[in-house]
Amino acid sequence: MKRKSGILMAMSSLPSPYGIGTMGKSAYEFVDFLKAADQSWWQLLPLGPTSYGDSPYASFSSFAGNPYFIDLDMLAQEGLITREEIGENWGEDPQRVDYGAVYAGRYPVLRLAFERGKTRLSQETEAFRRENASWVENYALFMALKNHFSMKCWVDWPEEDIRLRRPDAVERYRALLREDVDFWVFCQFLFYRQWNALRAYAKEQGIRFIGDVPIYVALDSADVWAERDYFRLGADGLPLEVAGVPPDAFTADGQLWGNPLYDWDRMKADGYGWWIRRIEGAKKLYDMIRIDHFRGLESYWAVPAGEATARNGKWKPGPGMGLVGVLVNWFADLEFIAEDLGYITPEVRKLLTDSGLPGMKILEFGFDPHGDSDYMPHNCSFNSVCYVGTHDNETARGWVKAANAATLRYAREYLQKEAGESWCHALLRAGMGTGSRLFIMQMQDVLELGRESRMNAPGTLGRNWQWRMKPGAATPRRAEAIRTLTHCYRRDRDDYAAPKRTGKNKKA
Repeated sequence: MKRKSGILMAMSSLPSPYGIGTMGKSAYEFVDFLKAADQSWWQLLPLGPTSYGDSPYASFSSFAGNPYFIDLDMLAQEGLITREEIGENWGEDPQRVDYGAVYAGRYPVLRLAFERGKTRLSQETEAFRRENASWVENYALFMALKNHFSMKCWVDWPEEDIRLRRPDAVERYRALLREDVDFWVFCQFLFYRQWNALRAYAKEQGIRFIGDVPIYVALDSADVWAERDYFRLGADGLPLEVAGVPPDAFTADGQLWGNPLYDWDRMKADGYGWWIRRIEGAKKLYDMIRIDHFRGLESYWAVPAGEATARNGKWKPGPGMGLVGVLVNWFADLEFIAEDLGYITPEVRKLLTDSGLPGMKILEFGFDPHGDSDYMPHNCSFNSVCYVGTHDNETARGWVKAANAATLRYAREYLQKEAGESWCHALLRAGMGTGSRLFIMQMQDVLELGRESRMNAPGTLGRNWQWRMKPGAATPRRAEAIRTLTHCYRRDRDDYAAPKRTGKNKKA
């Protein structure tokens, strides 16, 4: 990884007329903006289909793309739908995603496209289906079954045989729901066709993609339903323990995520093949992968199923370098980022060092007037990725509004913030100037937006994952301002070669 910079922008946050960002015109325009700003990376949030709560970190599949991101204008240009069929009822606020409106409107339109395209595009669809049979068949049947059973979680399906995926039931339902299964395959064909075109265009402009691999998967997912043996489930399919994080200074009850935990012994027994397949799938989308909740690979917080909070969990050992070494060696041509945030122990630091992967530095955590934080700009080592804040943090303006007076006084002095200089510019300037090999800005900070544009507040429900950029906000003036910083701190140059990985474990 060379010394570069980029912007974090969720696909859902792009402007479009249809309630949510898509892989259409606005995505191509954002690539053009990145190029004009002399950026090298577009970091995305997970692209999978979202379930209850709309979090991209709780998906129906680790491999599937979100049908919401399929661009409808492109389908109309192909004659798969008409402009009139697209309609206009996609939500009232262009700066917030109305997921209810998107859900209600998107699938009827996609089914019209399927009816017109299933014959015309049959050869291309079948080729895609063969190439992705290892996951798309399970996903498509899972979604068809969810439709059949009123979108209930699979553990609540009324028929035990299909709930527990007994072979006779699988074949019976595959035949019964054949048309619906074909529809869900068709949606994935459309998604990947549009994604591959966008990725090819971005590559031509010198832009590559960073994407997240969430450490856990949702209980209500094709992953868990189809491969239950890899998870800590009871005979009824319900989790024995669930994921979360313990209480801390910010959350008295901790965070109860509720994801099923892995059976690490079972995964180790087959050489972590499930994880290898998962990263292979992510590699079809991204050029660099951020491993979410990296500390959970050293040890993880296990909460007994049925608990109302995460208080009564306990730490259990994770796979450590057993898994990390396999992934680093198997995917020697792929770059990784370790999301080493949260409760960090010496053991977690050792795992990061042994892996040789870059960790993360968050400047919003760094300006302690009473101590020398690891997150201060001068402590950002080359083998790290620096952020002002991530999607889980406040925007820069939001951080300033929430910070106490002592912190702001110190930050102002440290940054040598000039009169008339915005806090956003000062913080972006600091991030650009760190020694980190990669600096990633939130688009909200480029636009100098406040707390109303925060993407996610962990442990809360309500307005998360909804922010959208106004049409026309990514102006040439904004691009030029970022380009100037990028040139000043030499993040546009190609002669800063990254050192080779220094991980101690080169074989797994």
